[in-house]
Amino acid sequence: MEIMAIIIAVVLGFLVLKFISGMIKFAVLAVIVLFVFYFMTGGIGA
Repeated sequence: MEIMAIIIAVVLGFLVLKFISGMIKFAVLAVIVLFVFYFMTGGIGA
C-alpha cells in the first residue's frame, strides 16, 4: 500500500511539473506576441 502511494505521488508530481512547464511556455509565447503587436501598432497612443 505504501509503495502504491509513492508511485501515485511521483506520477502526480510529474504531471504537475509538465503542466507548469507548459504554462510557462504559453506565457512566454503570449509575451512575445504582445511585444510584436506593440511594435506593429507603433506603440501605445499611436
